[in-house]
Amino acid sequence: MLEDLVKVVILSLIQGVTEFLPVSSTGHLIVGAALLRFDAMLPPIFEIFIQIGAVAAVLVYYRRTLGWRAAQSRSSSEARRFWRMIVLASAPVAALGIVFQQEIESLFFSPQVVAASLIFGGIALILVERLPRIQRGKAEEPFDADEVTIRQAALIGMVQLLAVIPGMSRSGCSIVGGMLAGLSRRAATEFSFFLAIPLLGGATIYKFVTTLHSLGSEQLLLLLLGAAFSGVFSWLAIDLLLKFVSRRSFVAFGYYRIAAGGLILLGLSSGMLA
Repeated sequence: MLEDLVKVVILSLIQGVTEFLPVSSTGHLIVGAALLRFDAMLPPIFEIFIQIGAVAAVLVYYRRTLGWRAAQSRSSSEARRFWRMIVLASAPVAALGIVFQQEIESLFFSPQVVAASLIFGGIALILVERLPRIQRGKAEEPFDADEVTIRQAALIGMVQLLAVIPGMSRSGCSIVGGMLAGLSRRAATEFSFFLAIPLLGGATIYKFVTTLHSLGSEQLLLLLLGAAFSGVFSWLAIDLLLKFVSRRSFVAFGYYRIAAGGLILLGLSSGMLA
């Protein structure tokens, strides 16, 4: 139990730090669990469940903004529009995940897929950052969710479809989609935070309900502890990422993805990963 607890803390740290970065938290968790030989949980329930900590982190970090919009949903057209844009951008990947959930898990949850996705996504991130219109983008002012248009939300939703593949990164896809749609890096990043609420929250609840019958008491405890630790680490990561994107591009993350994918392929060829 103690050994499993240590592994849970390590994996929760990985989840919390990487969830909102464009580097794929699920991909890192799959590889991390393989390296740690974490066999206490039915895969991939742990990798999915502890994402609820990231949802809690967003709710706490943006509690005033989200609280106001929730309270004003009946009386304010701006508040209702905010929630409509969140639904519009979330619906495509949510529908795809529900319909093809078993196929996605059986085909894509492997270090090989993660490595290929990390490399492909890293190249895409670098190319997007090199686009002239991205480099001439507007200043990284604080995000106003009311500025997101229907076209932008729809484009983000379509690009985010790639996020069902571990290693592509939900946040990475939504951020790239937002930048391609004309949002600044900071605006695209903050909108990605809000999209985590329905997508990660919904996936966690669905997976937990459908696997609860097969989980023992110790496994439930590890899940809850993992979610709690992940929430703390995610909350810290949100603030750090906002400060980073206000001053720098995502190019460094693109190169990191390529290097990480290469290391995973090396680990597979050497037998360290299976």
